[in-house]
Amino acid sequence: MSSCISLHIVLPKLMCLLMCLYLPVTKAAVWKITYPKQPIEDSIHVTYTIELLKLALEKTGVRFEINPTDEVTLQGKAFNLLSNNRSINIVWSMTNEQREADFLPIRVPIFKGLIGWRVLLVEPNMLPKLERSNLREHSVVQGMDWPDTKILQANGFNVVNATNYDEAFMIMHRSQAGMFPRSVIEVIAEMADDNLRRDLMIEPNYVLQYPAAMYFFVNKRDKILARLLEQGFAKAMADGTFDALFNATYLPVLKELKVSQRTLVKLTNPLLPLETPLFEEHLWYQIQ
Repeated sequence: MSSCISLHIVLPKLMCLLMCLYLPVTKAAVWKITYPKQPIEDSIHVTYTIELLKLALEKTGVRFEINPTDEVTLQGKAFNLLSNNRSINIVWSMTNEQREADFLPIRVPIFKGLIGWRVLLVEPNMLPKLERSNLREHSVVQGMDWPDTKILQANGFNVVNATNYDEAFMIMHRSQAGMFPRSVIEVIAEMADDNLRRDLMIEPNYVLQYPAAMYFFVNKRDKILARLLEQGFAKAMADGTFDALFNATYLPVLKELKVSQRTLVKLTNPLLPLETPLFEEHLWYQIQ
């Protein structure tokens, strides 16, 4: 009996001592967040994404460092590294059912759906052709492993496949495709790059729109990081700081592109998972 009583007394004290030893280590721990370095690292698109990631983590109170990989890491390779939890522990990308099966999605559309709002890069000699014809009569270029490829094909477009981002632009420069749909969040930075722009321009009359969510993804075993991000985003949306960052970044861009004055071409997205929060209107950009 005495041994039982002593254990009953000693164990809680021992647990308390262990917790006291553990808590300072936890508090002092720094989350090392590494994301794939992007082709245009200082673009508005990348800057906003990293600021949003910082915002979510700051709301949780944890200490963290966010750094890119040493070299540009394109999407296919980034997901391969993420699947092995090697050198990268977070990736942002458009969602689809396969990605949500393979990784843990943080189901907050980080661009409020703007990744699915697309203007067209074209050569100037395409403008009169587009005025006289249906958009679907002209080929579009997309990366072969981009979700947009299947979306555009499902909506009746003939897609010319590029092996990577740079080749997509080269196909346009060689006049091997008529149009290159680019998201409104990406296109201004791309057109500021002389090497990418060259003889291309932003077509002035149309905007394609399909429901699309770009999420942060983490490795399936990284459940604590996923939970931290979910909590951080919930707090940022509740206190208005998410919307404040989004509006400050993208409302001027949408105005510059005159999105509200363009002819809206609505497309479907057959790749969108059922879990996509389409009916939570505060998560999505609504055209004014």
